[in-house]
Amino acid sequence: MKPSPHRRGSRRPLPVLLIAILVAACSGPSGDELFVYSARHYDTDTQLFDDFTAQTGIRVRLLQGNSDELLERLNREGVASPADVLITVDAGRLWRAEQAGVLQPVESEVLAERVPAHLRHPNGYWFGFSQRLRLIYYNRDAFDPGQVTTYEDLADPSLDGRICVRSSNNIYNQSLLASMVSHHGAAAATEWARGLVANLARAPQGGDTDQILGVAAGECELGVANHYYYVRLLNSEDPDRRAAAERVGIIFPNQDDRGLHVNVGGAGVVRGAPNREHAVRFLEYLASDEAQALFAEGNHEYPVVPGIALDPAIEAWGDFRRDQVNVAELGRHNPEAVRIADRVGWR
Repeated sequence: MKPSPHRRGSRRPLPVLLIAILVAACSGPSGDELFVYSARHYDTDTQLFDDFTAQTGIRVRLLQGNSDELLERLNREGVASPADVLITVDAGRLWRAEQAGVLQPVESEVLAERVPAHLRHPNGYWFGFSQRLRLIYYNRDAFDPGQVTTYEDLADPSLDGRICVRSSNNIYNQSLLASMVSHHGAAAATEWARGLVANLARAPQGGDTDQILGVAAGECELGVANHYYYVRLLNSEDPDRRAAAERVGIIFPNQDDRGLHVNVGGAGVVRGAPNREHAVRFLEYLASDEAQALFAEGNHEYPVVPGIALDPAIEAWGDFRRDQVNVAELGRHNPEAVRIADRVGWR
């Protein structure tokens, strides 16, 4: 039996989908179109679709919603779905879509060449097109960053009452815990999660930005969040938020061993895609230099293709070691990660 595609705590009624239909001007025939279901909500994604249309003459129709909503819709529609492509964030969600049987494998020389092997599904069910780093943040005035150099250190009893982290219902934390299962096994990952929970300064609350702001405000000395939330604060028009970011430093974990935890935003071709050829062409476009630059610009993410210009804030961080485990492993271990979080009381 395949695991449920729904994450714990998602039984409440699904809100109405936000639907946007993009009919970009094009020179192709009226039936030459592509239907995309997307969980991304960035202005630059509109540029992605417009640019694809300008290059190919294929119109893009778009339906937006959060990942769980879109997966629920695809399950309900089955092979009658009009969707050609699913775009979502986090390997855990891509894995759930694969397990639900809503994606089909793709073979493409372009994608095999341009998307690194560890950032795509081994059998081509989905491909990562942007990289997301889960970093550790510290209060510059209250914490010596030399005390923590790995994710494993977050479970050290010396950090009792000093860490902020959001709920384990969050897919980003599930994937981080899944990476601990992948590298150390379920028993060791359970002990790590138990130690992390024991070190929390407050009950899990809010999103990634709230963890960084909690560190800045002195509510905790350490926090865990994806890198682009920090960059958003640095680039904020609100001077108080920029000042908060300046009070926070970054730790790039596990630089002496496997490297820091990496996740992806990615896409796959829907199982019954009416326009499969266009869908594959669109995925290949997402790996192009032009599209990769838009991914980087839209959410301060790291491209998957080397050599693409980065946001100046993250360009300044320089290079660092990243975990090379295939991100599909994060999805495969997601159910175990959820069970572990339940067992140790990470709510």
